[in-house]
Amino acid sequence: MPQTVHPADTVHAVDTVESYYAPQYLDGFPAAAECDTSLGSISGLPVMEVPAGGEALHFARSPLHDTPSMALLLVGLLAVALCYHTGHKYIENFFHYMFSTRRRENLFEDHTVHETSIQAALVANTCIVEGFIIYFAVQLLWPVFAPSLQQGIFLHVAAYTGLALVFYAAQWVVYKVLGYTFLDAVGSRLWIDGFKASQAFLGLALLPVLVLLMLYPANGKLLLSVAALLYLVGRLVFVIKGFRIFYGNLTSIIYFLLYLCAVEIVPLVLVTGLTYWISGILQSIDI
Repeated sequence: MPQTVHPADTVHAVDTVESYYAPQYLDGFPAAAECDTSLGSISGLPVMEVPAGGEALHFARSPLHDTPSMALLLVGLLAVALCYHTGHKYIENFFHYMFSTRRRENLFEDHTVHETSIQAALVANTCIVEGFIIYFAVQLLWPVFAPSLQQGIFLHVAAYTGLALVFYAAQWVVYKVLGYTFLDAVGSRLWIDGFKASQAFLGLALLPVLVLLMLYPANGKLLLSVAALLYLVGRLVFVIKGFRIFYGNLTSIIYFLLYLCAVEIVPLVLVTGLTYWISGILQSIDI
């Protein structure tokens, strides 16, 4: 029996055959223009070379990345800020205390009862700033201590700050004894005032140098030279004031030269040796 083909099925079959297109360009598009033929094979095109990688550099930590160390620095600055409101007169009279040798004070000069607090805050700030600078100086002068310095940042900064504080206290005691021995009460007070003011001002002058040291440690040699120069200028200001107070005749010059050697030069050598000794002790500690 013959099969009956429905007209609709024929139309559907014809549409299916006519709608089928065989894929072309199986091997890629042919060159449509002469400029395309100049490319040639893809293997002849330039290839970007990836640079060879090297060993990872060790990240050198500094007090800027150590929270306790930065907290110590901020405590010193906060103490100065809190005492400034009641002791700003002392800061305004910095240069008077550093340079003046006038034995009779002006009646209009105002000395507040809060000078002790602002002096203590400024001296603490100076010792803290010096502790940070000693940290960077040790790292530059004695690279053998660099590993322990980076592992125990706060311990080293605190130790150097304590050393600076002990050095300041020792100097104050020595100047007090010398003033009591060789000067009268007024001369001794003028001399001690010059020492306190020069040290307090030194901390404020060294603060910008310390900030640059923490931000740009690669320029440590230059910045430490600036810090040493500022320290030298501060000491010279105090020494010159002391010479003006002590000088009475030619004989006093000999005593003053002995004072320079015994009180200004030898202690710095001792502090340098103590710094090296403390660094060695801290290095031997398993931090």
